[in-house]
Amino acid sequence: MIKRRKTRTVSVGPLKIGSDHPVVIQSMTKVDTSDIGQVVVQIRQLEEAGCEIVRVAVKDKGDAKAISSIKKEVTVPLVADIHFDYKLALEAIKCGADKIRINPGNIKKTKDVEKVIDAASDKNIPIRVGVNSGSLMEIAAGKGLSPQAMVNALLRYMENFRKRNFDDLIISLKSSDVSKTIEAYKKMADECDYPFHVGVTAAGLPEDGVIKSSIGIGALLLDGIGDTIRVSLTGEPTSEVEIAKRILSSVGSRYFGPEIISCPTCGRCQVNLVPIVKNLESELRHLTHKEPLLKEKQLLVAVMGCEVNGPGEAKGADIGIAFGRGKGVIFRRGEVVKTVKTSGSVKELLDMIKKEI
Repeated sequence: MIKRRKTRTVSVGPLKIGSDHPVVIQSMTKVDTSDIGQVVVQIRQLEEAGCEIVRVAVKDKGDAKAISSIKKEVTVPLVADIHFDYKLALEAIKCGADKIRINPGNIKKTKDVEKVIDAASDKNIPIRVGVNSGSLMEIAAGKGLSPQAMVNALLRYMENFRKRNFDDLIISLKSSDVSKTIEAYKKMADECDYPFHVGVTAAGLPEDGVIKSSIGIGALLLDGIGDTIRVSLTGEPTSEVEIAKRILSSVGSRYFGPEIISCPTCGRCQVNLVPIVKNLESELRHLTHKEPLLKEKQLLVAVMGCEVNGPGEAKGADIGIAFGRGKGVIFRRGEVVKTVKTSGSVKELLDMIKKEI
């Protein structure tokens, strides 16, 4: 059981963010925010995939104004991502954004920050102060881009909020370097009790980004650090959500449906196991859940290819199958249920899983 870092609670629309609540999945639209139709389509796709907060890029006044129209078409909370021009934050707040993200690396003047704080306070919405190592060159001058420099820059910036008695903050400190990201979050965890949004920024194409994000986000979650997450990939946003769900399930934070464990196969395997597992996984996607499931309600399904570990793993699962030549023995919580032909094994497993669910 993960012991979460204790934080205060911050509301983003109807969602509660913090250690007393489930870790929330975020993503970001990847089309012009002023293209309202395309943005709405993408947000609905994200929401269907299980995304719970969506961030939109606000690069000009047209993007900021589009938020009010987008809000009428979707139900998921919207975060306005603001860089360089504080006035865009004011416009986004005016147009109904549920949260504002600003970057200490490019909105620096105290009077500008204070105007954003006051506007957010008037509307009772939170602000994410999001540090990216790539935008800290000037603010961390002379100290390099070390994790400590990121933390120091953020602590200085947070003085603006302390002076205005504004506590509806969510914090992030992201780097494309996994170890620096982890260290920065751990250092910051000792400095405040604000919820953390965690991720590895600019993680790259899915082949690399999935690995970086899984290591970085997973390591932090296992240490109890992280209240919202985003998997940043160069690709389709829905894939970010799918990987985020898998990370949360893998560390035991949240569960979204049956989990498959399967053997890697070797020369002892008497069946073509790969297509069997892929077929089962494809079918199980229709049985996933957006809401968090309790550990005891998560179904573990084992698909094993031979007699070495197969029976043991299958017996230890809620539902399992251990294959031999042309057939498989199905177990339910340690007890043999039946022997089936390989060709009908997926259907048999699905029928049992559906009955359990």
